Amino acid sequence: MEFSPLHQAVLYLPILSTLCATFFAWVLFSRFAEKGAGPHLFWWGIGMVTYGMGTFTEAFTSLVGWNETVFRFWYVAGAFLGGYPLAQGSAYLHLGRKAANRWAYFWVTVITVASAFVFLAPIDTSLAEAHRLSGNVIQWRGVRLVSPFINVWAMVFLVGGAVVSALRFKKDTRFKGRFIGNTLIAVGGLLPGIGGSMTRAGYVEVLYITELMGLILIYSGYRFCLAAPAVEPVARRLAVA
Repeated sequence: MEFSPLHQAVLYLPILSTLCATFFAWVLFSRFAEKGAGPHLFWWGIGMVTYGMGTFTEAFTSLVGWNETVFRFWYVAGAFLGGYPLAQGSAYLHLGRKAANRWAYFWVTVITVASAFVFLAPIDTSLAEAHRLSGNVIQWRGVRLVSPFINVWAMVFLVGGAVVSALRFKKDTRFKGRFIGNTLIAVGGLLPGIGGSMTRAGYVEVLYITELMGLILIYSGYRFCLAAPAVEPVARRLAVA
């Protein structure tokens, strides 16, 4: 299949996304080490690592070509771990440690089992494209039914949590930065989900664009929140910082 120059450029966007995710992961883990606490920061750091894993496999496919093992890692990283760790970090802010721990045990178990099936599932290589990734090659269709449940949960806490925080801080002009930051995070968290839906329809290029845009917005939102004034202890639980 011949691609136009613009189309080819889009296929190389995951390289930039991988570099951005790696930098953001370093920022988050550095802050976690500096504070010496905060499971939300730890999970956000993991989220950026898995985000980068997903975009790395996309970059590899664009540069080298389709590979079955790389594809399987791509599916696990993107479909199961694309937004989950970030949402799990937000769950620690909104639910508290005990409840968030219970959800973590549950979803990690689900993702581990589902990932095992991804690596065991037969692959129809005749459906694979040289420099493009798509879940259509997986022959066990039931495996693909797991990701929507994970992604809905991730959407509720990553996007929904940011919306709740944004609405809270909108009422106080002192925290305008946190309002802007959480709004950017909400939009940024929504974009890869839209791209993932388009991937199911065969338009994986949309995912490559929304991944990069979402990552930039989430990082920008994080910086806005970090630069904003500290919140009172009672309100801190609803803050993204």
